[in-house]
Amino acid sequence: MTFRIHATAVIFFAALLTESRAFAAIGGAPSSSIGSLSSLHKPLNVNDIHHNNRNKAARGHHYTKRAITQLRAGAAAAAEKDTKNTIPPPPPPTNLFLFKFYFPCLALWISGPLLSLVDTSFIGLSAKAGAIGASGSAAQLAALGPATTFIDGSLYLFAFLNVATTNLYASAVARSVSEKKNKEGVDELPGEGVVRTAAKSALYSGIGLTVFLLAVARPLIALYIGPEAAASPGLLDAAHEYVKIRALSMPTALLGGVLQAALLGAKDSVTPLVSILYSTIINVTGDYLLVSRLHMGLKGAAIATLLAQLAGTIAMIQPARKKLLSKGSSLGLLPRWITKRAPDGITSKTFLKFAAPVLTLILGKISAFGFMTNAAAGLPGQPATLAAHQIALSLFFFASPFMEVISQTAQSFLPTYGVLPEPSKGKSADPKEWKAASDRFVFRLEKVGLLVGALIATVVGSIVAFAPGIVTKDAAVQAAAKPLGAILAAGCFLTAPVAVSEGTLIAQKELTYLGGIYLVSTALLPPILRRIRADGGPLSHVWVCFAVFQLFRSACFVGRLLMTGKNGKKEADAATE
Repeated sequence: MTFRIHATAVIFFAALLTESRAFAAIGGAPSSSIGSLSSLHKPLNVNDIHHNNRNKAARGHHYTKRAITQLRAGAAAAAEKDTKNTIPPPPPPTNLFLFKFYFPCLALWISGPLLSLVDTSFIGLSAKAGAIGASGSAAQLAALGPATTFIDGSLYLFAFLNVATTNLYASAVARSVSEKKNKEGVDELPGEGVVRTAAKSALYSGIGLTVFLLAVARPLIALYIGPEAAASPGLLDAAHEYVKIRALSMPTALLGGVLQAALLGAKDSVTPLVSILYSTIINVTGDYLLVSRLHMGLKGAAIATLLAQLAGTIAMIQPARKKLLSKGSSLGLLPRWITKRAPDGITSKTFLKFAAPVLTLILGKISAFGFMTNAAAGLPGQPATLAAHQIALSLFFFASPFMEVISQTAQSFLPTYGVLPEPSKGKSADPKEWKAASDRFVFRLEKVGLLVGALIATVVGSIVAFAPGIVTKDAAVQAAAKPLGAILAAGCFLTAPVAVSEGTLIAQKELTYLGGIYLVSTALLPPILRRIRADGGPLSHVWVCFAVFQLFRSACFVGRLLMTGKNGKKEADAATE
């Protein structure tokens, strides 16, 4: 379809041609040739008009694209300039590095509960099933339950030394500042003062704990298990004998614990494995000889565990000195007036001040397990009921380290992001960037924790529900333990978010909040357990209370992380403005 142009349009184009030629004559850009006036009378094709419009659109798109490219280039240049002026956060650890840290660390965490589980298995499988009195399998397991809980609880009471050691040492290494020179004139490694203070505090605390247990263990155990269980023939005597022997290992056990904690703070979980190998071999061999062959019962199991802990700590000392201390430095176990050593920057007072809130956390955990065992001891069907509770408790203590290791990972790695480096050469750390890197690492640990928790919960729940014969031959104990399978699995799974979030909050120094949550939950748990005991059970209700206890802590800890994450982001934004 074509059309004609009116005379007015012809005059307009003629004027435009004259204007363009005048512009070209004074050196302007040449205009496009319009052709003769006669050509304006030729028919115009609509397709040509559309073609011209498409060319204009293409040119406009080209200019827009070029402008966006220039803006991006400018933004990239500005970002590069900003990056050159900032100190980036440490790169996140690779999955391979975390695996290399996780599995050796798991061996360290699992060693303590493993010693008690080995004792439980040897006692349960070696004692006479169905026998009446103290020599029976149920009676031996019933005595071992409160005895191991009492010993493990005593050690756990001083686990604040391990937590404080890991955090203080990791923070000292992150600062990378040598504190002083040793007596040979060699610069000390960062964190040496933390190691010496922790080792001395652990040794002295262990000696005091040994004296305390030897003096008052029997009445405390009787109070712990209650009058009903204490009246069972031989139960109190057997439990007391086990505790007296294990009490002798307290100094070496606490010393070995803080050395392991310092190595973990140095992100080294391989070095302590040699001590675990010694402990495991000696404990299994000792239980086999003393319990299975010589039929020494709980006494033989206690001696085997004592020797295992002693050998493990001795094997740990020399490698730890090489890794954590400079040449010529010592662990500082002897008083300074003997060694003539200069005082450390980290004193026992500073150490214990940091650790005091952590002690509140540990007391809360110990109280929970103590109240549970007390309630189980007062239920009908003894000693099978208490023996079944001991099996479930030992399996939980065996499963818990699989999640606690992830908590340890958070405590070992997160302080690196929490200590911002000092400005140097015109560069400074961006708090917002470092906080974001820390949050990404925490989220990564939470996902791993849930996966590990699901797997280990399935395993331990299946053992109790479908294969209790692995840990005991007594039919009555097996029948009492089977109903606990699903509930135990739920408690183990909920331990995963609790452990990871707790480790993160410890690394972030949220100790007051953690202590408050444990105080509240510990105050609510005993009245419910006393009611269950007064009503006569069943035992499954005791473990339902524990699962709810874990659910409450999980919700509180994860909620706190979400709140601190938002507040930390606001603070980082304010710091960068």
